[in-house]
Amino acid sequence: MERTLITVPIAIPMVALIGPHDGNLRVVEAAFPSVNITVRGNEITLRGPHVDCAKLENLFAELLVVIRSGNHLTIDAVTRSIAMLDHQPADHPAEVLSLNVLSNRGRTIRPKTANQKRYVDAIEEHIITFGIGPAGTGKTYLAMAMAISALQSKRVNRIILTRPAVEAGEHLGFLPGTLSEKIDPYLRPLFDALHDMIDIETLPRLMQSGVIEVAPLAYMRGRSLNDAFIILDEAQNTTPEQMKMFLTRLGFGSKMVITGDVTQIDLPNGQHSGLRVVRDILGDIEDIAFLELTAEDVVRHRLISDIVKAYESFEEQRQSLRPIRQ
Repeated sequence: MERTLITVPIAIPMVALIGPHDGNLRVVEAAFPSVNITVRGNEITLRGPHVDCAKLENLFAELLVVIRSGNHLTIDAVTRSIAMLDHQPADHPAEVLSLNVLSNRGRTIRPKTANQKRYVDAIEEHIITFGIGPAGTGKTYLAMAMAISALQSKRVNRIILTRPAVEAGEHLGFLPGTLSEKIDPYLRPLFDALHDMIDIETLPRLMQSGVIEVAPLAYMRGRSLNDAFIILDEAQNTTPEQMKMFLTRLGFGSKMVITGDVTQIDLPNGQHSGLRVVRDILGDIEDIAFLELTAEDVVRHRLISDIVKAYESFEEQRQSLRPIRQ
């Protein structure tokens, strides 16, 4: 057994570290049952096996860096920090949780997992980035935050958001309403994210002037998009031909992010997904990055992560039970 003493700087209120009603501390205690943790004043005493005490000392050091950077430490952040340190090799929670992508109306958007930070870094460093993963992993949300940040810093002149309207197919003309009203249900998730990130008074002006454009994928054909940040959402519902069409819209000074979930393909008549084959085609090209996000990166309600993992397990079992064709 080992005894380790951690002294928290007086400038940091202890409640910022251990949480209101010791909520953060209870999460740490549950994750390290072999270590007895005692808090007195600005000191934390650890008594337990050397390996676990060393891990805990590292965890508290990372959490203190997060607090010093001006970020509020939540139970979710502590839980994710513990998971990051368990990775091999270990990730650094302070680097992940202290990265601010975009701030608006007193709210800051930042990655919450190490994979999300890698995704944000890839978008920053590459011209074309593919973010592939299940629902709730922040693929589109973080890409849009990066786009707005690039617009605000004048690295691009406009943002173009697009997604395929698969269910509508060639039958938009039979739906009631104007063309805008017909395609609105397919673009609504993009509008929702925009409203989170841009002042409600500013957004209509930016859209009317063409600085921000939200349109179906079909509207991209024949265009060359210069000085733009372009996001293709729900890319699993593109055909290989549509994916090629979209990627070849890339113009000078532009950046592209393509997001999708290859487990949720809605293409009719057994058509192949452009997102499924694109890695085999473009995987070796410089300045194109592919980032895989998993159920561990889900940042919505905690049950979503459990649901995604359950479906993955179900699919693996079903695949293993399929008869092998001779």
